[in-house]
Amino acid sequence: MKPSNFVLFYVKSPAESAAFYEKLTGHKPVEQSPGFAMFVMPGGFKLGLWLDSEIDPPANGRIGGAEIMFDCDTDADVDAAHADWAAKGAAILQKPTMMDFGYTFTAADPDGHRLRVYRRADEPV
Repeated sequence: MKPSNFVLFYVKSPAESAAFYEKLTGHKPVEQSPGFAMFVMPGGFKLGLWLDSEIDPPANGRIGGAEIMFDCDTDADVDAAHADWAAKGAAILQKPTMMDFGYTFTAADPDGHRLRVYRRADEPV
């Protein structure tokens, strides 16, 4: 078995979620249908957006119980991403703040999935 770099989010509207992620990341989905959309990011990370009513077997997990992490090189990069995402309509759950692991902020997509942007504390500022 190979390590995976693919995350699936269960969403109410793949089209709405795809538009959100396209606006947020600047990347278009590589695949899109009424029930599914998939993004392939630089570096090969894949994000799938699956219509929640089509999941088989049905899922009963809690949305927002996990996060996708986005690395930044500097605190200024975190601040710039925060300003950019807020301007693009991402729901900001936590403004940029220093935590024990680094400088970070947290946003949410239209379905409440958590997205964390950070600069690790042991990285140069």
